[in-house]
Amino acid sequence: MHIIDLQEAQLAPAFGIDMASIAGLGEQEHVRLAYGVIAPGQESKPHKHDELEAFLILSGEGVIDADGHSQPVRAGSLVLFKPFEKHVLRNVGQQALSFCDFYWRDAAKRDAAAQDNGASRLRERPVFVFSTPPTPNGDLHLGHLSGPYLGADVYVRFLRASGHEAYHLTGSDDYQSYVVGRARQEESSPQQVASHYSAAIKSTLDLMDIHLDQYTVTTRAEGYAEGLRDFFSRLVRGGAQLRSDAALFDAETGDYLYEVDVSAKCPSCGSPCGGNICEECGEPNNCVDLDTPRSRLSDATPVTGAIRRYMINLSAFKDAVEQHQLLGKVSPRLQQLAERVLARKDYWVPITHPAQWGVPPAEEVEGEQVIWVWPEMAYGFLHGIAELGGRLGKPWKADQPQPDWKIVHFFGYDNSYYHSILYPALYRMAFPDWRCDIDYNENEFYLLDGLKFSTSRRHAVWGKDILNPDSVDAVRYYLARTRGEQERSNFTLDDFHDCVEEILLGQWQTWLSGLGERLRREFRQRAPDAGCWTALHTAYLDGLNQRLASLKTHYGADGFALNRVVEELDGLVAGALRFAKSNQRISQNPALRDEYRTAIALELATARLLAQAASPLLPRFAQRLGEALGMERVDRWPEAVELTPAGTLLALAEQAFFTPLRRQDGSAEARP
Repeated sequence: MHIIDLQEAQLAPAFGIDMASIAGLGEQEHVRLAYGVIAPGQESKPHKHDELEAFLILSGEGVIDADGHSQPVRAGSLVLFKPFEKHVLRNVGQQALSFCDFYWRDAAKRDAAAQDNGASRLRERPVFVFSTPPTPNGDLHLGHLSGPYLGADVYVRFLRASGHEAYHLTGSDDYQSYVVGRARQEESSPQQVASHYSAAIKSTLDLMDIHLDQYTVTTRAEGYAEGLRDFFSRLVRGGAQLRSDAALFDAETGDYLYEVDVSAKCPSCGSPCGGNICEECGEPNNCVDLDTPRSRLSDATPVTGAIRRYMINLSAFKDAVEQHQLLGKVSPRLQQLAERVLARKDYWVPITHPAQWGVPPAEEVEGEQVIWVWPEMAYGFLHGIAELGGRLGKPWKADQPQPDWKIVHFFGYDNSYYHSILYPALYRMAFPDWRCDIDYNENEFYLLDGLKFSTSRRHAVWGKDILNPDSVDAVRYYLARTRGEQERSNFTLDDFHDCVEEILLGQWQTWLSGLGERLRREFRQRAPDAGCWTALHTAYLDGLNQRLASLKTHYGADGFALNRVVEELDGLVAGALRFAKSNQRISQNPALRDEYRTAIALELATARLLAQAASPLLPRFAQRLGEALGMERVDRWPEAVELTPAGTLLALAEQAFFTPLRRQDGSAEARP
């Protein structure tokens, strides 16, 4: 017998609450015990472990938040957690909440949970996938398309194929100051510029086969301005202050300078940057702290003055942002950025600016001011969800965000500060009881011939210059293959042409055409039944299932990486080519006919897997391949590799999945 007096436990801070490790219980079975106490109104930090875990509530009342679901608990409640299940325990009662924590490792359950790849966080929850609303000061170029928009589209297609309720939302960020800058250049009005380029952007997304569930045009959306003002008023009630602080002004015109109207060196990294954000290091600035600022309104050196604007003290939300980032997917680079930014002391950030283009707050301000477009975007996401819900008959409201909403952001690294630091702070201000659950997927810059794609400098390959119904899958393939995920990457037209010719034509089309010809010649275009299986056959099938598992990982929530998806698809085809070449040696040997039938059946299983696995990325190619294989649907994710039913009529021999195009120099390139 071993009696443990929990009241004598030596409590110490752990996971944001008081806990104590207790010795003497079941160490021989690898079970450990801890004792925890949470004061009224307090909660543990969001966290997850590789162990199985059980909470036994001893006293008090609380709420468990686990992967978007909340459940009340009280004395006598027993709560079980799987490995890697994120959880928070909150005390909502008037007395201390005490509990015992039992935890132990189970390798099989841990590995199964790891292979889940974040899918459990999405079950029975709406998943709202946002690509950063583009600024309508120009059309979309391949740098834009390779990043948030292709990434979000592929991810939503994969989620739907896997049975999840997922939606792709974005819009036109009409009130950006860069729209005003473009209007000056074009001698037009901001509204005319926004309307023109917003329509152009939407048509380019359509050409890219990026079909949206919600596209919010902020200057035209019904109820948008009113909802934004209400959101801003919530920020004021949550701590935003009308505060006099230093600001930058043009010395000649007297105009207030921010964003597009000022350029300088970043005070953090020394790189060239614009007002309010550095695209290189991702850190924000308030313009007055810029090194050698230059105005774009005159040649005069800008001067510092003071103005009363609404501002928030971002430093006050350091703990809230850090705890938020523990709930979702956050890369090491975003964690490092948050650490740098949140280390600033009393960092006051303006959320209104003197301007005429934008939505003014309901509150009184000094002169003409509008709600800054970046805090506006935080509301815009909620507005988009509400608009989508209205069309679908869902009870989603912008002023009542729900704990089961799973939000996923795709954005370029230059927007990281806004998405992963500023917005969580604003949501905590506006909705103190809402714990937003957001995953972040950032991409690095995509270069064109070694230089940044640039709308303002018109250094770009525009989507409309290269996209058409015949080329779209080739473009999607190449952008996925080369997009900047861990580091910057580069686009050249020559490499694009070479890649399509050598891989899509030289390998994918070559293998599928060859398989179709063998089926026509040797099996009358019917799928053969597998015959005798050799050790090489079973090894090949095992390899296909490993490919399937890897593809699921790199399409999935935690491991999303389109570079790796393309690697796996190319590897699938290259392996099939090797397998086909090897088995050609026995194709004319009657004694090995049964073994050869199995080889062909496995090649067809590979083609079937290629159609299903390529569907999120290359929807047109996948649909054509599925139809040629007699498949009813290709947009359902397979749980395992499947053989084509024997006797299925096939049409591979007649299909040209990729055909030659012409390069600009007159030579051939590939047309999918």
